This record gives sequence, structure tokens and C-alpha cells, in this order.
Amino acid sequence: MFDFHGYGPSIFKGAFLTIEVAVLSMVIALILGMAGALAKLSPNGLLRGVASTYTTVIRGVPDLVLMLLIFFGAQIMMNSFSDWVYDNFGYEFFININAFVAGVVTIGFIFGAYMAETFRGAFLAVDTGQIEAGKAYGMTARQIFLRIIFPQMMRHALPGLGNNWMVLLKTTALVSVIGLTDMVRLAKEASGAVHEPFKFFIPVAIVYLGITFLSEQLLKWLETRYSAGVIRH
Repeated sequence: MFDFHGYGPSIFKGAFLTIEVAVLSMVIALILGMAGALAKLSPNGLLRGVASTYTTVIRGVPDLVLMLLIFFGAQIMMNSFSDWVYDNFGYEFFININAFVAGVVTIGFIFGAYMAETFRGAFLAVDTGQIEAGKAYGMTARQIFLRIIFPQMMRHALPGLGNNWMVLLKTTALVSVIGLTDMVRLAKEASGAVHEPFKFFIPVAIVYLGITFLSEQLLKWLETRYSAGVIRH
């Protein structure tokens, strides 16, 4: 029953690759999300327009389509650029996009749009009266952000961030379509070889559930920390 026909170690290794993709994608998504939220709240019309276009387009196109467009489209653009350089300067080179980098950047880019909306809503939820009080006390803009805005913003943002993380984690399965050997791709190859799909896909589902459980515990701890001193009704 538990004989994985020699595929067990490779699938286990693929699980670590899945976690790497998820964590690195989340970092990119948080950076893009914060930048997008600040841009959407900016008085600069150009920044608001760029950020709004970004969030609208990304949230309106399926993740799989974006994955394929960015991966294959970027490769085509690189090939066209190298051809242009060769035709005009006689210098020949070839750039091959790494599947791991492409997967991380693509997922991070996609979820940056969702994070932007999460952060924007969290910023708007902060009581402006407290910000004005901070200014009246002579706090600098940096002190106001770190001591007043950020802690309260995080309290409001954490439920949305947690939900986005859970969806992002499942979205990492899409990297298998661009050739990255994550645990989903390895399980598919193993099940195809021995014709026993349940034997390989059930452990994959258990791994995802395990990561989800640990993530929920971390999110509960963060919510408790950022809700310190807040009276719940």
C-alpha cells in the first residue's frame, strides 16, 4: 500500500520545491501589493492609473493563461531580441528563461494585484483621527507609519493576506505546466508510469493540507499579536 515504486524521495523533494515557489512568490506579491496599494492611494493620477490597470487586468485573466502568456511570451521576446542584436551587430547569444524563476515571478506578479487591494482596504480602515493625533504630537511621517498606520493596517489586512496565501499555495500547482518538477508534476509522472494515481496524488493532497494547517496556526498567532489591546465585541 505504501510502496511508491522508488518515486517517494523525488515527490518529497518536489514538496520542498513547492514550498520554495510559494514563499518566494509571496515575498514578491507582498512587495508589489504594498507598492500597488500606495500607488492607488497616491494623489498622483498617473500612479493611480497604472496601479488600477495592473489590478484590473491581472484579476480579470485566469491564472493559467497568465502563466503561459508570461512564460512563453517572455521567451519569444527574448528570442526576438537576440535575433535583432545578431542582425544588427553580429553578436549571437541565447537567453533561456528558467522555469523556477518564471514560476515564482509569474505567481508573485499575479498575486501582487490581489495583495494591492487587500492592503488598500486595510490602509483605508485605519482611523484618520489617530493619524492626525500623531501629527499633533510632532511625530515624523516615518514614526506615524511605523507606530500608528502599519500595526493597525496589518490587523485589518491579515484575514485577506491569509486567504491570498492559501490560494497562492494551491496556485503553485500551475508551475507544472511550464516544466517545473514540483510534487504535482512528479506525482503525475509517477502515477502515469505505474497506473496508480490515488497512491501518488493522495500524499500530495496531504502535504498541501499540512502546509495549510501550519499556515493557519501562524496566521492565528499574527492576528493575536496585532490585535493586542483591541477590545473585541
